[in-house]
Amino acid sequence: MDLSKVSAEKKALLERIAQCEREGKFDASVENDPEGKELLPEQADYLCKKFSSKVKRQAANFIADHYFLNLIKKDVLAIDGVTGEEHLAALQNGAVITCNHFHPFDNYAIFHCIRKYLPRKYLYKIIKESNYTSFPGLFGFFMRHCDTLPLSSNRRTMMNFMSAVNTLLKRGETILIYPEQEMWWNYKKPRPFKVGGFKFAYKADVPVLPTFITMTDDDRLDGDGYPIQRLTLHVLPPIYPDKSLGEKVGSQKMCDEAYAACKAKYEEVYGVPLTYGEE
Repeated sequence: MDLSKVSAEKKALLERIAQCEREGKFDASVENDPEGKELLPEQADYLCKKFSSKVKRQAANFIADHYFLNLIKKDVLAIDGVTGEEHLAALQNGAVITCNHFHPFDNYAIFHCIRKYLPRKYLYKIIKESNYTSFPGLFGFFMRHCDTLPLSSNRRTMMNFMSAVNTLLKRGETILIYPEQEMWWNYKKPRPFKVGGFKFAYKADVPVLPTFITMTDDDRLDGDGYPIQRLTLHVLPPIYPDKSLGEKVGSQKMCDEAYAACKAKYEEVYGVPLTYGEE
């Protein structure tokens, strides 16, 4: 790929990603994100019980829908299609859905592709603390009010978080997790998964539905001089918890199976074996 037109900022970002890959630091933060503030319990209405939270949620989802649907209409958020739609039936009674994380808008691409299969029409997203407490402007508003579930460095807040996640899954909601943990911009490979999100599914006795987004270069360039990425969402077979194994072993088994499925899909679509660390 010719990177001569790519902005200096994004070139530096791609170099940081390549360096972290070579060093095996797959959960490293590579973005220059604002420093996060601690999220206190009273600042996170996870189940949207307050009237003010409901109003902001409705407004944020309305605005986000118009914003992102306009990007899709203009083919800026370029979605080519979905494979494995038959597996989306697993979302009917609560599920954890996983995906690779490579762009700030990839969660909306997932939502757009699966929304008609969501029985309650919402997709909850687990996000990191700093995105909730410190992200500025319109996207900060989306981060705080578009059905997000922020993690926290505060123990009491995390207790509320864990309770809310279990409540949502038990009542049949779908929660998106990024098991790779950090976003790596336009990175095409699946990265090793963290087990945490799979524990949520195991505890709530709901399936994990792995998905993997593949990308191809468009002829047009984005605002950073990089080819616009055309996206295809691959929905992989659901993975159900084996309650005979216990939480630690059972959760890890689900994690390993989900990663293996994404690795296989990567190799199938791109036609190359998955390797890390090459220049």
